[in-house]
Amino acid sequence: MLTKYFLLCFLAIGVYAGEDDVLELGDDDFTSELDRHEHTLVMFYAPWCGHCKRLKPEYAKAAEELTGNDPPITLAKVDCTEAGKETCTKYGVSGYPTLKIFSKSEMVSEYNGPREASGIAKYMRSQVGPASKELKGESCKKAFLTTDEVSIIGYFENADSPRAKAFHTVANKLREKARFAHTSEKSLLIEGLTNHIVLYRPAVLRNKFEDDTVKYEGADSVADITNFIKNHYFGLVGIRTRENADQFENPLVVAYYAVDYVKNPKGTNYWRNRVIKVGRDYLDVTFAISNKDDFQHELNDFGIDFVKGDKPVVLARNTKNQKFVLQKEFSVETLEQFVKDFLDEKLEPFLKSEPIPEDNSGSVKVAVGKNFEELISNAESDVLIEFYAPWCGHCKKLAPVFDELGDKLAKEDVIIAKMDATANDVPSTFEVRGFPTLYWIPKNAKDSPVKYEGGRELEDFVKYIAKHATEPLKGYDRKGKSVKAPSDEL
Repeated sequence: MLTKYFLLCFLAIGVYAGEDDVLELGDDDFTSELDRHEHTLVMFYAPWCGHCKRLKPEYAKAAEELTGNDPPITLAKVDCTEAGKETCTKYGVSGYPTLKIFSKSEMVSEYNGPREASGIAKYMRSQVGPASKELKGESCKKAFLTTDEVSIIGYFENADSPRAKAFHTVANKLREKARFAHTSEKSLLIEGLTNHIVLYRPAVLRNKFEDDTVKYEGADSVADITNFIKNHYFGLVGIRTRENADQFENPLVVAYYAVDYVKNPKGTNYWRNRVIKVGRDYLDVTFAISNKDDFQHELNDFGIDFVKGDKPVVLARNTKNQKFVLQKEFSVETLEQFVKDFLDEKLEPFLKSEPIPEDNSGSVKVAVGKNFEELISNAESDVLIEFYAPWCGHCKKLAPVFDELGDKLAKEDVIIAKMDATANDVPSTFEVRGFPTLYWIPKNAKDSPVKYEGGRELEDFVKYIAKHATEPLKGYDRKGKSVKAPSDEL
């Protein structure tokens, strides 16, 4: 009975350990508490904030994961609506949650890292202490390599050698992306590991298709060592997450399925190994696996609402950022044929598009993915196009102004157009990060669209178009002032 009691206590502690590892600070103890800790990440929050509520459990998990870290890293939080009002004002907190990194009670920098537990922990480890951890014995090396992350160790008999100096420069440069350690301990300088750099794959990612370790054989060059890490870090098939997605370059082939190295590492590697079987023969292509739930937004961009069954869905992008979908059910054979056809440019690119409007005779033309080239890219007129989102308030406010602009310029050599950027693929020549985004496209320079940064009133648009039109407008001079048509003067 006593054993059962202690077990229940242990389980209860496990449930709440994360929250207990986060310090709750206020105006009275903020400075004194931070001065007791070398490195602290502080979350300034409001209890009613939805983003804060979503971050809190991840923040607590990160605090628990960082327990016992060397050097120590503390996570704290401040309620800006109650006990921490003055502190939040002092540090210019204007939105929630706001995260800042402190060295004792001195603010060091804004936190610009991930917002999920493992990402927070990894980012904070990269921000404190030396970029490369010194290993002083076999136990230190074993502890350093006990991780689910790729690790890089430099073995240097001479700590001041050119290679050692280059290694430390790279470690500082890549400290947010990789784990580094180094040693000059004689007991560790064995089996030719003198003045060498070795990349270690974690146990969970080891497979029969590639070596568990990769030794650097290049010159004592920062650029060469950096490229070595970049080229080998993810292996033949990388684990692509929301946090590292931008590190995977086109041409890119991604298999989306229930990737989960915590709950189902065996099942996750079952499919990954099948992708590796193909990827090992196409080293000029970047291969990756991604969790289908974490990347539902990407699946949507390829016209896939959800992934049925356990088998992966495979999507690809070429160097032109065109999109391709493996139409057949996943297998090693179908994937290999898909990659061959992908490289040989035999596949039809996928284009996300609404149907082409049956009637597009209005003064504001409707562009969709399937008619963009004909209506916009190949138009023999200047074009002003708005990329919008149906839910965007600013877009709704602009709509009647845009309609009036279309009516005013209906007889001019200018196309006024709009495109729902949430339902159609936007060509890569246009950068759309918010709504509405507008571009001016001169008829003689279709490959060089100009982002419109002017006012949003009717007069603003007319003046801009009158000034920049390839040919002078019929009804307006170059300053946007109305002019009488010749027939009006008779």
